[in-house]
Amino acid sequence: MRVSLLAINQLTTFRWSFETDAERIAAAGIPGIHVWRQKLVDFGVEKGAHLLEEYGLQPVALSWAGGFTGSDGRTFADALRDGKLAIQQAAELQAPVLVVHSGSRGGHTVNHARRLFQSALSEMLPIAEEHGIQLAVEPMHPAAGAEWTFLQSLSDAIELIKKLDSRHLKIVADVYQLFGEPNLIEQLKQATPHLALVQLADADEAPVGEPDRRPLGSGKLPLREIIAAVRSSGYQGPFDVELMGLEIENSDYDQLIAQTRSYFNDAIGAKVEKSVPAK
Repeated sequence: MRVSLLAINQLTTFRWSFETDAERIAAAGIPGIHVWRQKLVDFGVEKGAHLLEEYGLQPVALSWAGGFTGSDGRTFADALRDGKLAIQQAAELQAPVLVVHSGSRGGHTVNHARRLFQSALSEMLPIAEEHGIQLAVEPMHPAAGAEWTFLQSLSDAIELIKKLDSRHLKIVADVYQLFGEPNLIEQLKQATPHLALVQLADADEAPVGEPDRRPLGSGKLPLREIIAAVRSSGYQGPFDVELMGLEIENSDYDQLIAQTRSYFNDAIGAKVEKSVPAK
């Protein structure tokens, strides 16, 4: 079986700068990075692309574009314009995936919110295809992600992408946001052909309100079984570790990254090599 790529999400190391992220993640021997768009833009897109190349880091995704329902105060046209710009930034970064959030349902009916999102995706997909970028929608638990999206389950996301029927439209499966879904492992196995990215975090309970993500292996999510299930079902994409919450904010990021790498390599049966020194 192909060795799976591990990536650290820049939200995990929220206090660090873009440059520090690149230096320390590379030093820990992590091959991938999920780029947070605000950090990238603050640093400079062109500079960021060159820096990641210098450190040998593979950008697995760029987050995020969206808000097409107007829930964040932008008009549909503004959100769409920004989404098209995000595709160009992902291409410049050579990140194969752009995460796209619909925005909350807000005051819309569910059907109207879906029409807005589908309309935006329909306009973005030809540009994504031109640049070789996959757009990836992310379902979120209604008690924690309602301000981001009206997609509340894997089945919601699958239904949406099947309607648009594009090989450039996929799903981000964040197991933290999917905590509590019935038969989660079986659902993930069936969803594998639609997955662009699997995000890992641990937790003691389903999310409510502010994120309370835990280091891998310290909560109740069956992460080893999840990783094994999607890999055995043919998933060959990256595993992106996105950790947030009070425990994470107060942690030593270097130790957290080292623990993440050790847990993941043990879960997939990979040999753990010594970290390489930072440049």
